[in-house]
Amino acid sequence: MNEENKGTPKNKWSNIFRKKWFFPALYLTIAAVLLSVVVWYQNLDNQIPDAQDQIDNQEEGFSPNPNDEDAQPVMDQQEVIEMPVTNQDQAEIVTKFFDYNAEQKDQESALVLYNNRYYQSKGVDIASANDETFEVVAALSGTITEVKEDPLLGNVVVLSHDNDVMTYYASLGDVKVKAGEKIKQGDLLGTAGKNLFGKDSGTHVYFELRKDGKEVNPETYFNQPVSKLENITEEVAEEDKAEDQSEQTEATETEDSSTEPTQEEDTQENDETNTDTDKQEEQGKEETNDTSASA
Repeated sequence: MNEENKGTPKNKWSNIFRKKWFFPALYLTIAAVLLSVVVWYQNLDNQIPDAQDQIDNQEEGFSPNPNDEDAQPVMDQQEVIEMPVTNQDQAEIVTKFFDYNAEQKDQESALVLYNNRYYQSKGVDIASANDETFEVVAALSGTITEVKEDPLLGNVVVLSHDNDVMTYYASLGDVKVKAGEKIKQGDLLGTAGKNLFGKDSGTHVYFELRKDGKEVNPETYFNQPVSKLENITEEVAEEDKAEDQSEQTEATETEDSSTEPTQEEDTQENDETNTDTDKQEEQGKEETNDTSASA
């Protein structure tokens, strides 16, 4: 009995193997599994490069330009005018830029007393709260065009930048740069010092910002992009144009007033003409009387 039970499972598998549909079904199942594996592997192979490309693009800061236009450097677009100190929280402006449109209090703080005479400040004096020296850095990236020692202003460093922008640093103690060097924003130029012209400001740096050779108020443009200075060029051009038109108008009025005779001159000329006419008439009467007497 036991022998018959042990042989039963084997007989069942033997019966299944003898079926005509068994091996075709087995082959189809294996083929389907293999095909699924192949398709899955191909899809996986295509997805990996895409993910890797995204990672590489993110690391390189790649940004596609669909219009295929010339892209400007990101640094040039984002660079703003900074205060020329390493720690702005500990720095304060002790002498302001003299602005004719400013309030009287600001104008008074923009006057520099030297040799018993007041001068209008064309820049700002920046000092530390404790009157100690501090590092002076470049407000913008540019090129050192001049390094000199001035008897009144102390050590002076001048930087030129794009679009006719210049920055001017005076009252420096130690100078760490030389003329002709390329400087990046935030690079060390020197340390704050003292000078004769701004002795009342103590240890400080005198900073000027110029656009097209014209001094502008640095406080207005701190933490602002350099492109903001382009508005100054347009305003200056309009002011110059208005001044030229005003001068031309005044010149024209002066010429007209000088060429037109006044009422007094006209009256005087008329009187002289009438006098001459009366004299001629009298002479004519006298000649007539003489002729009659001779006859």
